[in-house]
Amino acid sequence: MAEKSLHITNGNSLTKYLKELNIEGGFLTWQEMLCEGPTEANIDSDSFINKRKTFLNDYYDIEINESEYITEIRDLDNLSGYSEVVLWFEYDLFCHINLVAVISLLQQKKVQLPLYLVCSGRITGEKNLKGLSELSSSQLFHHYRKKIKLKPEDIDLAETIWKTYCGKDHNLFKHYITKKSSFKYLSNCLKAHLERFPDQKSGLNILEGNILKIIKDNHIKSKHHLLGYALNYQGYYGFGDVQLSRIIDKLSIFYNEENEKITLNREGHEALIAQHNFAVEIGDNMPFGGVNRLDFQFSKEKNRLVKTVINAH
Repeated sequence: MAEKSLHITNGNSLTKYLKELNIEGGFLTWQEMLCEGPTEANIDSDSFINKRKTFLNDYYDIEINESEYITEIRDLDNLSGYSEVVLWFEYDLFCHINLVAVISLLQQKKVQLPLYLVCSGRITGEKNLKGLSELSSSQLFHHYRKKIKLKPEDIDLAETIWKTYCGKDHNLFKHYITKKSSFKYLSNCLKAHLERFPDQKSGLNILEGNILKIIKDNHIKSKHHLLGYALNYQGYYGFGDVQLSRIIDKLSIFYNEENEKITLNREGHEALIAQHNFAVEIGDNMPFGGVNRLDFQFSKEKNRLVKTVINAH
């Protein structure tokens, strides 16, 4: 049988790019954003799909095409025409949660094919981390040639991370921050995940604090202008426009918009110096897998999540 690869990509833009470059094989585009919203370990289930449908509709007014969603997942039931699966995912939390979910789904479907990972991030000679779609054709081909074959222990780790994410104790991630694996950016992503719970003192998570600092330190003309900064200075999160726009709107209690300028108000300055815990005022109880954002706060002193006082009992 001729060697044929199944390419599972992190989005439509990358799938289109790979096809333009005549990368041979079949393609499945993974279009979920599992870093937000409720999840459960068994991905190919009605309850999982219903949870995701409800979440995406309630939080982002997105209607998923259920039949297309199910068809793509069921396509993985028969991979007899393929000799390997190549996973194309990036350095950020958005991609890594999707990545561990896809690996877990392949294991749930008992796919026995070799799994390879193409992951972008740090590029020689470049200052900023790069997404796969941002790479030149020569850089992309170089990454493809250097694709990493995942070992059994890598696959076990991915499954463990996914089950932990779907579970109730996200402090378990701390053990895996220092674990060596083929996922070179996993440690950064797990740290980023823990820091997107509200800070124990200010009630702001790290993204919210960064957005308020951007307003404080720059001449910001509009929410659109602010969004551009937030997209460029978000570190290992990899969030898209719709996610960051939602966060910016939630933070509107901290800034004023007038005369084509956004400035921090008194509460914004107080939040930045952690004069008060503003988690309740922000009121963002976004589910992260198996837990809700307001169930825990991140303690910098303990470098771990602590139960929110009202939820501690």
